Amino acid sequence: MSSNWIDIGGLADIPAAGARVAHTPAGRLAVFRTVDDKVYAMDDKCPHRGGPLSQGMVYGHKVSCAMHGLNIDLATGEAVAPDEGCVRRFPVKVEGGRILLDLSAASAELDKGAA
Repeated sequence: MSSNWIDIGGLADIPAAGARVAHTPAGRLAVFRTVDDKVYAMDDKCPHRGGPLSQGMVYGHKVSCAMHGLNIDLATGEAVAPDEGCVRRFPVKVEGGRILLDLSAASAELDKGAA
């Protein structure tokens, strides 16, 4: 499977324990940076009511939706119990201080889930 890595900006563009929005061919994505410089990317849409996850509070490796407090594990995209729901994630890597997203891998992940 070929990958479709795109450069969406520098790691320094996102504050520690913060987020930014990336507008991509796959849609509006939230890109999170934790205090230990881990980077995660997922749809910028809470599974509860569709609120923008990019406006939520990042703590540890989770984000809390600003609208209703639903907590999402950044590594898995799964809601933290007792909440329920899941957010589509995208592979991300940092090279030379630049954040790269693989949009094709996320599409393949969705195709497998639909089968």
